[in-house]
Amino acid sequence: MEKPREEKLDLSVVMPCLNEEATVQQSVRDAMKFMENNSINGEVIVVDNGSVDGSVKLAEAAGAKVILEKRRGYGRALRTGFLNAKGRVIIMGDCDTTYDFLHMEKMYQLLQSDSCDMVMGNRYAGGIERGAMPLAHRWGVRFLSFLGRKKFGVNIYDFHCGIRGFKRSALDKLQLRTDGMEFATELIAEASRKDLKIIEVPVPLRRCTLKRKSKLRTIRDGFRHLKYIIQV
Repeated sequence: MEKPREEKLDLSVVMPCLNEEATVQQSVRDAMKFMENNSINGEVIVVDNGSVDGSVKLAEAAGAKVILEKRRGYGRALRTGFLNAKGRVIIMGDCDTTYDFLHMEKMYQLLQSDSCDMVMGNRYAGGIERGAMPLAHRWGVRFLSFLGRKKFGVNIYDFHCGIRGFKRSALDKLQLRTDGMEFATELIAEASRKDLKIIEVPVPLRRCTLKRKSKLRTIRDGFRHLKYIIQV
C-alpha cells in the first residue's frame, strides 16, 4: 500500500459507513470507550461512502474523524481509511453494532506482541446470535472459506468476518486493489502471499436491534468472492 503519514498513535479503528445513522454513533462510542478503558492513544476513523442520511454528523458528534470517499465499495472505503490511519495497529469493523468494539482486548494484545501480523475474527467460534446471520450466508461463508483455505494455504475458517486487525508495518506490505466485498478475501490472500503470521480468534456476532437496511447481497457478494478466489 501507499506509504501513510507518520505514525503517532497506538491504535486506529476504521469503520466503513453507508447510511448507518441508526448505529454509527454507538459503534464509535464503544470503540472510543475501549481505548479510554485501556489507556490507548488512538483514533476512530469513519469512512463515509456516500451517505444521504445523518451518519456523518452523528459519527463526528461521537468523536470520530470522518473521511469522505465518494467512490463506492466496501474495499474502496477501507483502503481509504487505512491510508489515513495513524495507528501502529489498525482494527477494522462494521459500524452496525454487530461487532463488540468495547472488548477488543484479545485482538489488540496479540497485535502488540510478536506472535502475529494479522488477527482475524471467527464468528463461528465466537457464537452467532439468533437472527444475526441468514442461513444462506452462514453456509456460503463456510463454503467460500473452505475454498480460500485450499487456494491460499491458510487455516482461516471465517474469511468474511468483518472485524480484523493488522500491524501497520504488515499492512504496508500488502498490494490491495479490490473495491467491493471481495476485499475481505483479498486481505487474507495477500497476507498469505507475503508470508504474514495470521491468527484467528473467536468473536461474537450480535443481531442488530436497531432499524437499519442491510448492505449484504448474499448471492452477488458471494460470487464476487468466488470470482476472486478462482481468478487470482
